Amino acid sequence: MARVRCITEMGMGVDVHGRDATKAAKRAVSDAIRHSSVGFFRMVGKTPHDMFVDVTVAVPNPDDVDTDAVAKELPYGTVTVKAVKGGLEIPAESGTDAIIIANAAVLVSLENDA
Repeated sequence: MARVRCITEMGMGVDVHGRDATKAAKRAVSDAIRHSSVGFFRMVGKTPHDMFVDVTVAVPNPDDVDTDAVAKELPYGTVTVKAVKGGLEIPAESGTDAIIIANAAVLVSLENDA
């Protein structure tokens, strides 16, 4: 069956100290969903558990992201997380630390039963 995208949310997250790309990515996902309250499931004969949630997070070093930890930010659905190159790293003046900024796109779709 084909999936139909129902929701697109975007967010930004920051780790100010420690260069923790996972922390920044989790905050970006949390930012994306923080103001959402999705209540149309009963109207279409679905539950929140029927959702497919595809997350893309952009950070300077994608290999540094624990995608399983990021997936746990989403309370429902079948979640997949992909980390890609992007975001921003702002070095500290001392050169020993940096601010990591992550961007997230959270795409929610449902199976089309028609």
